[in-house]
Amino acid sequence: QVQLVESGGGLVQAGGSLRLSCAPSERTFTSYAMGWFRQAPGKERETVAAISRSGSNTYYADSVKGRFTISRDGAKNTVYLQMNSLKPEDTAVYYCAAARKYSDSVIPVSRDYTYWGQGTQVTVSS
Repeated sequence: QVQLVESGGGLVQAGGSLRLSCAPSERTFTSYAMGWFRQAPGKERETVAAISRSGSNTYYADSVKGRFTISRDGAKNTVYLQMNSLKPEDTAVYYCAAARKYSDSVIPVSRDYTYWGQGTQVTVSS
């Protein structure tokens, strides 16, 4: 069982930045494709970004392209989501997810992920 712990959420003004972190408990972290998702009140969960095992391949939702960057640090066993130029519509609970993957492709669809974190709240004020 892989446990994921997110951190870095908070309250920020529009135009500001936040960096979310996700630390899996699994030592074979490099065997997993990772993703960030978000869910706003009354809305369905949506994909924000995804990254392959090696970090060479990434995927971004159109709504965050050019503003968010997903990355992973194998030495620190951590996945990051750098969020810049935040907008009020980015307000949501953000979730980290992991799925064992044998190829180096990204997984953009939430239903294909096996393990989920508890979520961290991001609130962007106007």
